[in-house]
Amino acid sequence: MAPEITFEDVAYIRNLVRVQAGMVLEQEKTYLVQSRLEPFAKQEGFGSMADLVSSLRQTSYGPLHKRVVEAMTVNETSFFRDLLPFQALKDRLLPEVIQTNRDTKRVHIWCGASSSGQEPYSIFLTILQHFPELTSWHIRLIATDISQEMVRRGQEGRYGPFEVNRGLSPLMLKTYFSQEGMEWQIRDDVRDRIEFYEMNLIGLWLVLPPMDLVFMRNVMMYFDMETRKDILRRIRGILAPHGYLILGATETTLAVDDHFERVPVNGTTVYRIKKD
Repeated sequence: MAPEITFEDVAYIRNLVRVQAGMVLEQEKTYLVQSRLEPFAKQEGFGSMADLVSSLRQTSYGPLHKRVVEAMTVNETSFFRDLLPFQALKDRLLPEVIQTNRDTKRVHIWCGASSSGQEPYSIFLTILQHFPELTSWHIRLIATDISQEMVRRGQEGRYGPFEVNRGLSPLMLKTYFSQEGMEWQIRDDVRDRIEFYEMNLIGLWLVLPPMDLVFMRNVMMYFDMETRKDILRRIRGILAPHGYLILGATETTLAVDDHFERVPVNGTTVYRIKKD
């Protein structure tokens, strides 16, 4: 019988994720540790999750520790997730950016927790569908994630039937994807417009241009208060004066960073830096 994981093992994983990724795993979420790491342990050739943790404890931080952190920080995602932010993008955010940047014809967008790529592709598909004139502009759509594997998947742009059936209409699937066996490959001219990079939000950031739009959805909730404050402070440093920050539906800057103001848009809320 495989040894059972102990409270101390779970505490070790929680601390590893907190130190390396800044994410807080509540004690009651032991099930999440087990559900993520049991298949990972088998994939890595360990007889049990307890054996995996034992191996981690015996060595200093290295590639295996990094892969464990990545396995624990992979978040749920889908095309056009929650929909309302993408309606706001279509109805207000992009029209404002177009009006503001009509002379420079440049648009800079950053997805700070892009997972396997569905969010940045959803943004670019919104542009293609509703603002085709922007394809002649200089668009930088930068997508970052802590997980090397998720970055690779985003760069590849290949998705299974379950993934494409969550959020994509049959027409969009037919127009922007090609079927290859049981998987769907996004068109090269769409894939090539997204820049994917590995980046840890609590570590060094890429050198980013002033951003018109920053998508930081469904990731801030996992950080403690001090980390949230630090990330929002750093976002203020790269957000253009007219730019918008888009958070997840349950996330807010209120009581975290009072330099932002809430802007209601079509049933959702976005944020921008307060004017002096």
